[in-house]
Amino acid sequence: MLTEYFVTDRARWLWQFRLNQMAADPGRARWMVRQAIVGDEGLAVGHAGFHGPPDDVGTVEIGYSIAPGFRRRGYARSALIELLRRAAADTSVTTVRATISPDNVASLATISGFGFVEVGEQWDEEDGLELAFEVPARGIPTT
Repeated sequence: MLTEYFVTDRARWLWQFRLNQMAADPGRARWMVRQAIVGDEGLAVGHAGFHGPPDDVGTVEIGYSIAPGFRRRGYARSALIELLRRAAADTSVTTVRATISPDNVASLATISGFGFVEVGEQWDEEDGLELAFEVPARGIPTT
């Protein structure tokens, strides 16, 4: 069951953007964003995935977001763990990257303890200034 979070203007933009990417290159589909589902009723509490397949050096960028009404319940951490496990299981992935706004305290806290190291910053057209963090894909603590 989808919540209102999935039909906001921001969410619609994201889904359309990713659909366009998959239409242009169907091989990207397995790396794209998916709904984060919990419970027997299949409630969608957010979404998580990769921004695309590994680049030329084996880096994948992760992204996750939890609907406001479901935050602070461990869902983002669970989504992050699953993304890290997926990345580690694929031999073509060497590095996992996360880019986070410096004022997104919750997301910065979510990646702490997983070995991410700040490697720089970047400007994102949609999100503005982001700090870039990376961790090797193998040997990531996922507990």
